This record gives sequence, structure tokens and C-alpha cells, in this order.
Amino acid sequence: MDSGMIGKIQKAKRYAQEPDRFHFEMLKVRVEGENNSHVVEFSNGQWQCDCDFFQNRKVCTHTMALEELFKEKKLRLVME
Repeated sequence: MDSGMIGKIQKAKRYAQEPDRFHFEMLKVRVEGENNSHVVEFSNGQWQCDCDFFQNRKVCTHTMALEELFKEKKLRLVME
């Protein structure tokens, strides 16, 4: 492996230890639910989910689970 790649790997590991560097602005995830899978998206500071519950309430199990996951990992979503 060349020295340039070794430096990049070391830098990537250092960045991974500093979660404040990362600001998710857009995200698309397939969540495997108990009955079906659902697509959840985060874009322009808003969550969207294709499940029926979200369509009526603008929040659902799938979006709340992702919010918890981000809290646990100490990653920040850009909310505008």
C-alpha cells in the first residue's frame, strides 16, 4: 500500500472519532419493520416515511427509531 493511501486511512480513522465533523443533510434508509419494510428519508430538515401512520401523524416508529439511532451514535442531522 502506498504512503498516500496510508495517510488517508489514518485521517479517516481520526475523523470517525470526531462525530461533530459529520452533518447529515440527506439520507434514505429502508427500515425492516415487523410486518413490512418502509422507506424513510431525511431531506431539507424533514423526515418522510412511506408508512400509513406517518402520512396521518408526520411521525412514526420508523422515524423515531432513526432519531434514536442518531442520538446513540452522536451524529447530527441538519435541521433547517
